[in-house]
Amino acid sequence: MIWSLLAGALPVLAFPRPSLGWLAWVALVPGLLLARSAASNAQALRRGWCFGTGYLLAALYWTVPNIGPGLLPVALVFGAPWAAWGVAARVCRGREALFVLPAVWVVGEYLRSWHGFGGPWALYGASQWRWPAVLALASVGGVWLLSFVLVLVNTALALALTRFDRRVLLVPPAVALCLPPVWWAGGTGTEGRPWRVALVQPGVIHGPAERFAQGERISAGITGADLIVWGESSVGTDLSRAPELRGRLAGLGAVLVNEDARDVRGRISKSSVLLVDGVERGRYVKTRLVPFGEYIPLRPALGWLTRISKAAAEDRVPGTGSAVLDVEGVPVAPLICFESAFPDLGRVAVRDGARVIVVQSATSTFQESWAPPQHAALAAVRAAETGRPVVQAALTGVSAAFDSRGRRLAWADTGERGAVTVTLRLPEAGSRTPYAVLGDVVPLLCVLLVAGLGVRPVTEKSMRVR
Repeated sequence: MIWSLLAGALPVLAFPRPSLGWLAWVALVPGLLLARSAASNAQALRRGWCFGTGYLLAALYWTVPNIGPGLLPVALVFGAPWAAWGVAARVCRGREALFVLPAVWVVGEYLRSWHGFGGPWALYGASQWRWPAVLALASVGGVWLLSFVLVLVNTALALALTRFDRRVLLVPPAVALCLPPVWWAGGTGTEGRPWRVALVQPGVIHGPAERFAQGERISAGITGADLIVWGESSVGTDLSRAPELRGRLAGLGAVLVNEDARDVRGRISKSSVLLVDGVERGRYVKTRLVPFGEYIPLRPALGWLTRISKAAAEDRVPGTGSAVLDVEGVPVAPLICFESAFPDLGRVAVRDGARVIVVQSATSTFQESWAPPQHAALAAVRAAETGRPVVQAALTGVSAAFDSRGRRLAWADTGERGAVTVTLRLPEAGSRTPYAVLGDVVPLLCVLLVAGLGVRPVTEKSMRVR
């Protein structure tokens, strides 16, 4: 099974930091060939499961400081959906595999994207974040359509190698021909007036007082920004009880800070707080918490991880829902760190009238890993899906900005310090991408297709009995 584990790790090279996005179009072929050559369905199941385990181990290796040896059982459990993909690769010998295998893959991604299962990190379609022409698919069907098309092309190549059927080689050029009209269909209309955002990146600073002071110093040198954004956990004090800190920001205009502190009842949460001339004008409390980093699922059973890793010593209190903050007439939707991985939160932001999505992040625990660029890349996917500019301010990098089609406007890597100011073009308030209107149609259709395939053998058996 070692070959299946290695085959599963290969596609992760398409994500940052290697960012070999082109590799995603062929990287699944080794895993498919292994599954298709299995001697039995049971062996194909094991090979698919090992493939998924290898994929998650490689994609989440940087979580080891948080969960330590817990990563292995997590990868084993959530690698299970690839078992069905492995069986499907062996069973589907004809051209029906072109639709079945992508559908099974997307259903697996959709299932593990539920917050209770840990969330949607390393969805395969996100590997295309650097290619706006390909990313346009996300504006129509979300990241799910990107994943579907990538698996479709990989499946066509695998079929060509195993069946020597040259007709399936028409699939890649057919996909390429579809991209220009998809780019046109995914547009959200004319973009409006310019709007300037400054992203503050102070770097690795230990201690809340020093971190606040550095953010204050950087912000004082910013001119002409409509909004200044600080990273996640940039404020370690409950601002409602700290008028002196609010007063220090009074002359900076609109500043979106991020509060990681206990309230008067001793509860700890993470909150985006909008201050305008030092006065609080709005607040959003993080709702999708990071498993093991901000809470431990089933703490009575898994709480022992805190003794051997940096898993959350206590659970943070989640918020109750989304929020759109008014920044001098511009509706802004804040997301906090891990929340930018969830496609549905971007759609909710558009539904609530947001014209800009702002992500506040802190990944200092994983500073030297692939996690910071992987996280920043998600902003490009959310921008393409929603037709809204998305910016991310990270305490220690990567801070980034993308326009409403997911094209990169700014990128401050982990070694950079200071502020990045970027000019966004705001889309029309009523503009919507097809994905923002239709939602998760692609994964739901995939669920119906896979469910139909599961019912078909039972129906055929029943007819034979009669």
